[in-house]
Amino acid sequence: MPELSRFFGIIIAMYYNDHSPPHFHAKYGGEQASIRIDNGVILEGALGPRALRLVDEWRVFHQAELFDDWDRAQARQPLNRIEPLE
Repeated sequence: MPELSRFFGIIIAMYYNDHSPPHFHAKYGGEQASIRIDNGVILEGALGPRALRLVDEWRVFHQAELFDDWDRAQARQPLNRIEPLE
């Protein structure tokens, strides 16, 4: 699972050839969630409120890059790193 970004202990990753809708995976501590790129809805799992708020802020800011990486992952091309939230 290629890591796209890491900030405040949160790891953002994306699987190659993953199922639709376009999404990414966020891990924090023992929690993890699959989150839609377009609207931030959690598809599976859970994150605490603070971690989820940070991930959503990051998602909104980097949405175009996430969609680009989604397309690259579906084509099994190398993914691009995305700047962390600061």
